[in-house]
Amino acid sequence: MVNVGILGATGMVGQRFIQLLEDHPKFEITALTASQRSAGKKYQDAVTWHMDTPIPEAVQDTVVVDTDPSHVKDVEIVFSALPAENALIAEPKFAEAGMKVASNASAMRMEPDVPLVIPEVNPEHLDLIETQQKNRGWDGFIVTNPNCSTIALVLTLKPIYDQYDINRVYVSTMQAVSGAGYNGVPSMAMLDNLVPFIGGEEEKMEEETLYLLGDFDGENVEPATFGVSTSCHRVPVVDGHTEAVFMEMDEEFDLEDIKKSLQNFQALPQKLNLFSAPEHPVIVREEDNRPQPRMDRMMGKGMAVTVGRLRQDATFPQSLKYVLLGHNTVRGAAGASILNAELIAEIM
Repeated sequence: MVNVGILGATGMVGQRFIQLLEDHPKFEITALTASQRSAGKKYQDAVTWHMDTPIPEAVQDTVVVDTDPSHVKDVEIVFSALPAENALIAEPKFAEAGMKVASNASAMRMEPDVPLVIPEVNPEHLDLIETQQKNRGWDGFIVTNPNCSTIALVLTLKPIYDQYDINRVYVSTMQAVSGAGYNGVPSMAMLDNLVPFIGGEEEKMEEETLYLLGDFDGENVEPATFGVSTSCHRVPVVDGHTEAVFMEMDEEFDLEDIKKSLQNFQALPQKLNLFSAPEHPVIVREEDNRPQPRMDRMMGKGMAVTVGRLRQDATFPQSLKYVLLGHNTVRGAAGASILNAELIAEIM
């Protein structure tokens, strides 16, 4: 078993890490960190638990420590659920102390020597770890996963991008409130309402999408060159980000070929049979009214993205339209970091 810790263990994403790691065959939680006001308390006393399953017995009595590497002993991997401003300070300290940091935070995502990885999409970017360690003099390292809405989008773009030349992608998101954290959006702002703006989200989606699909030459990533334009919105759904995608190809395409590419898409995590990897990363539904958050967010135990309403645009025949749904705190957050760590443990 590999001893792991969770940084920011009392927050929503930290709780999801704990839930997903319960009974994991390779990872055992041996350290939990949080703010100084929680340090010294048993986890069950420090946390306000929001998951739909009980706090795992294995961590209930674990004493929470301050988020500092000097307080985290005999741990090989730490999962970071820290807010970006805290992650920017804390994560390099853990990497410098020799630990492998699998981060869900945005702070280090676009650093040129920090891998930004979706295991099914760009596992070769993990080779940046060697550059990172050389540049920074660290014994450990930081690997990040993308923004929650980006992950769901790029998992569906990858099999299409491998087959066709894409000119432009337009995306309109309908994002769940859990993406903002438990206290992130007041109930009076969401009930009977929709908020047509999420700060920084559109910029993250546009930049990260092209970076993830970029070419890696062993030292640097050259981002993909097609256009990406996004509009992001918060809707009164608890979990599950829905996205309407409009894609303009450089050539005419066969819709059935697109469907088959999505349905048959498998990659390195599936070949390695990693514990958290869904058998099918993308699931295609034929019904006109799917996907829906309540029905489809837990497909593949929350690690698969569901696609529906695949159709060729009647006015612009070189354009493809579809709707996707991904679980934002499983595949889009904690589950993404865990899958990154599983891949690292398997191949490095």
